[in-house]
Amino acid sequence: MKHIKLALFFITFSSLLLMICLSCRKEEGLPTHETGTVTDRDGNIYKTVKIGDQWWMAENLKVKTYQNGDSISFCAADGADTSWSSLKTGAYSVLNTTFGYLYNFYAVADSRRIAPAGWHIPSDEEWKVLESYLGMSSSDLDVMNWRGTDQGNQLKIAGGNTTYWINSSDQYSIFGTNSSGFTAIGGACRVFNGSWGDLAHTAFWWTSTPQGETACYRGLDYNKADVFRYYGSKNYGFSLRCLKD
Repeated sequence: MKHIKLALFFITFSSLLLMICLSCRKEEGLPTHETGTVTDRDGNIYKTVKIGDQWWMAENLKVKTYQNGDSISFCAADGADTSWSSLKTGAYSVLNTTFGYLYNFYAVADSRRIAPAGWHIPSDEEWKVLESYLGMSSSDLDVMNWRGTDQGNQLKIAGGNTTYWINSSDQYSIFGTNSSGFTAIGGACRVFNGSWGDLAHTAFWWTSTPQGETACYRGLDYNKADVFRYYGSKNYGFSLRCLKD
């Protein structure tokens, strides 16, 4: 009887040890990131992540004041709104707080600075540094349109999370891996006439790089694995991610 009990003990112990080893191997295969936090002027705390040599916010900005304490103008979510299209000063709007706030480019360019102290809105070139680190070819970096291979997938929050990215239940849904730690979510946009894009379908972020009456931005889509680069009207409302100085 003792021999049977001893044999069962060793079988159980061996199985447990095997499970631990397999779990460790699985964890070793996952990317690890150095992380931290940053606090904005309003006291909101954001997760941050180091990607290559850059420190990025891993959440969309939702601040209501510039660094000097002045309020950023608010424009209500009233669908098509001509007041949004006529603005020439910084403003933000909110479709769903879960996805952060949407800002026009005038808020990005304001000298009072919208980013937390010690941080800034990344330029087009700084976005390229991120994309290059994630494997985008040098020939793709300067392309205006969809570019790269799976860099968008690497930026999106992992899995088929239907809160942050739509699951269309067909072959067009491309789920993110978040291997970068950037944790992109589908915050949509507000276009120049004040109307809204669809949450969880697309995501857009301003860069700090202007081009005449437009400015450069980045975009992701629920059914695309790559990254969109283009210039848009400064009256668009896009999300913001900040980069450490």
